[in-house]
Amino acid sequence: MKLKRSKSSTEEVAITKDYPTSTAAPAKVDTIIKALSALESDIDSLSQNLADMKKQLNQKAQREIEKLTEQVSQMATKEAEAMISEAREKAKSESQRILTTADINLKDVQNKIDSKFNEAVEVVVSMVLKA
Repeated sequence: MKLKRSKSSTEEVAITKDYPTSTAAPAKVDTIIKALSALESDIDSLSQNLADMKKQLNQKAQREIEKLTEQVSQMATKEAEAMISEAREKAKSESQRILTTADINLKDVQNKIDSKFNEAVEVVVSMVLKA
């Protein structure tokens, strides 16, 4: 680009652009077109590879999700089984304690009945004889 000054006294500046007079050779144009075509093919190939990689990544992520879901499920099952087992043991212990207490109370009642039986018989006999 060249700047030319006009010779007038107002000092105006005019801008002109010089274009090359020769044009690129057709062989160079063909080479550039082939290079651009190859670049476009490479970009398309990369886009396809990227799509395939995304698909594989999604599949792998899905497999990992399923694997982790299974692990969490197994852990939850084990924890639930442990809680149930603990509750079962507590219930057995409590029922054994209640059974022991009931046996003691039953023996107490039986002893009281046995100790008062003779006295009760005497009271009944004396009532019958008085009547």
